[in-house]
Amino acid sequence: MIPLPEPVRLRPADLVKVGLGGLRGRPMRAVLSALGIAIGIASMVAVLGISTVSRAGLLAQIQQLGTNLLTVTPGRSLTGQNAALPNDAVGMVARIPGVTTVSAVGLVSGASARRTDQIDPAMTSGIAVQAARTDLLATLNGTIRSGAFLNAATGRYPTVVIGAVAADRLGITHTGQHIYIAGRWFTVSGILNSLALAPEIDRSALIGWSYAAHLGFDGHPSTVYERSTDNTVTSVASVLAATAYPQHPEQVQVSRPSDALTAQLAADSAFNTLFLGLGAVALLVGGVGIANIMIISVLERRQEIGLRRSLGATRRQIRLQFVTESVTLSALGGVTGVLIGLAISLGYAHHRGWPIELPGQAIVGGALAAVVIGAIAGLYPALRAARLTPTEALATA
Repeated sequence: MIPLPEPVRLRPADLVKVGLGGLRGRPMRAVLSALGIAIGIASMVAVLGISTVSRAGLLAQIQQLGTNLLTVTPGRSLTGQNAALPNDAVGMVARIPGVTTVSAVGLVSGASARRTDQIDPAMTSGIAVQAARTDLLATLNGTIRSGAFLNAATGRYPTVVIGAVAADRLGITHTGQHIYIAGRWFTVSGILNSLALAPEIDRSALIGWSYAAHLGFDGHPSTVYERSTDNTVTSVASVLAATAYPQHPEQVQVSRPSDALTAQLAADSAFNTLFLGLGAVALLVGGVGIANIMIISVLERRQEIGLRRSLGATRRQIRLQFVTESVTLSALGGVTGVLIGLAISLGYAHHRGWPIELPGQAIVGGALAAVVIGAIAGLYPALRAARLTPTEALATA
């Protein structure tokens, strides 16, 4: 009896060539199958990429604005009434060791800013008017979009500086325009850029502290802004309430505006989890699609399988052929998805003017996820193809 020859071992290059043969024969089907994986990987890389860019941009913004700004605002009394800070709260806070600069604004009750005197007060409440000290902008590390901030001279006359949001709402585009406040016309002397640590200023019209007395301002600050050295922030915060209002420190609220920006990072992370879940669903759908395509491919190529088995191909070689085809299909989709996701992330960073940081873990994880999904999706079709005997495959072809 003549012994059967040993089956030829396929080299890795030959295995890849055989696996790609099935994809080249059905290019449109391969593209559509890889599209599901590409969408899933692209969504996950884009979400993580945008999250990484946003985090870097926000951290850079926090570092630029500083984490040493504290605010003091009045709370409520024991009877539930609104409290008021003392008139000399700014001076008392300035004497705290470690404090470098202090300023304040005070809400001008009953006054609101409107574009003209023809607007019915019943239609809109207008823009809030606040008295501002001349050193406010320096304390907040703010910048002027156009014009100049209030100074010792302009603060004594009906001039006003508009916050970024208020300017947009009032339609103020340049200095020299006029707005209507409490029955008087005010000249716009400056327009501010947005203040991330003081969004209430963005929505306000600021007038001089001394001139605000003509509108009934009582001199009580509604918000005191204080900056201290970085190593004294904690110690200053611990005595700030008692210093600002010694008689009733329980009626004072102390906050750190940078904490709100830091909390935004956690909120963004929680929000990104939803999109990552959607990306995982897309990956699952893409994997099911590839498994379906591979099963159909096995059914359509039974004759090829039978012929290869007749020529000496082993079950292992048939199994590796279809797994290779499935992994290659998924890998192509994964690479495409990674490139699309990176393009979206870089485009977003460029649009927002934020630092470009690539999500390295997402890139590596996306590529590995595609390979793993391809291997899992192709495993059952590969096992099914390997179980076919030459006679079964040729007989049903």
